[in-house]
Amino acid sequence: MGDLPFRTPNVTDAAWGSGTHTHMTRQPNRSQPKDPAPDLTVITVTAGEAPDRIDRFLSRQGLPLSRSRIQRGLEDGVIDVNGRRVKASYTIRPADRIVIRHPPPTRLELRPEPIPLAIVYEDADLLVLDKPAGLVVHPAPGHYSGTLVHALLHHCRDLGGIGGRERPGIVHRLDKDTSGLLVVAKHDAAHTGLMRQFKVHSITRRYLALVAGDVRPRRGTIDLAIGRDLWDRKKISARTTSPRSAVSHYQVVERFGPATLVGVTLETGRTHQIRVHMAHAGYPVLGDPVYGGRRAVAPPDVPVARQMLHAHQLGFLHPVSGGFLEFTSALPADMDTACRALRAAPHTPREA
Repeated sequence: MGDLPFRTPNVTDAAWGSGTHTHMTRQPNRSQPKDPAPDLTVITVTAGEAPDRIDRFLSRQGLPLSRSRIQRGLEDGVIDVNGRRVKASYTIRPADRIVIRHPPPTRLELRPEPIPLAIVYEDADLLVLDKPAGLVVHPAPGHYSGTLVHALLHHCRDLGGIGGRERPGIVHRLDKDTSGLLVVAKHDAAHTGLMRQFKVHSITRRYLALVAGDVRPRRGTIDLAIGRDLWDRKKISARTTSPRSAVSHYQVVERFGPATLVGVTLETGRTHQIRVHMAHAGYPVLGDPVYGGRRAVAPPDVPVARQMLHAHQLGFLHPVSGGFLEFTSALPADMDTACRALRAAPHTPREA
């Protein structure tokens, strides 16, 4: 981190202009039956819990369910209160016993698919590839084929269950619409060695992001704990009951007036970290409506078809040999085209 000596104070709402909300209701007691079925979650509403809709109440309890899935569960009867079905608008009461039945996971039959891979480096232990935007890393609802995992199974015939049956070889991930460098393990020892480095945050990860606005100061650090959003379980934010430390160091690469190309080095690697941090600071990633909303819309005549975020540099110790490896990926064509269009605008200042 020697190239980023300037450190801003911890990002606070006063400094960065975004409000947070403290969850004031008591956490419910999660009492289990004496012999609970393994696919049940039981929540008992405590006497001090404020009245609220059951779907809204459950969405705050840290369950791996979005509010829409909770609503469907109530409609289908897989979630009940005191042994009977209720609507999503039902108001919880003290001593209500809420039972959530989780269906057993569907086992995916992963089949190799001949999807082209841009391989940057490969040996007997691992490979590093340059993921294009639009490619999903592993199977998930709505993406049961055509993923990076399917491509890896075709390229590496003996990945087997390394890292989990449905995520063979996967050590870390990039969002579907984020491009750039990704490392994949070929056997268990390599997977364990790489995962250990990710866990202690010793991996070098630098990104390039095209963000909205004229970023000031030129370089700094955003230190803002984030976690699953209190109200929208599909999003990550500082408004959370389970904050995890998250630190991002940024540096301006080039200014374009209405937008800025920044380099971002991750000290931690939380889900959506750069997208959340830059949006919280007031400079959302262009093409990222989830966290940037209308602010993330590119200026006219600037082609932006996805979030402008690229994993530019990746460095780590080889999990077998112990040697340091570092790889760099150039700005992809779509981000380069957007930068060229911004440079051509008459208002663009040239200094970084």
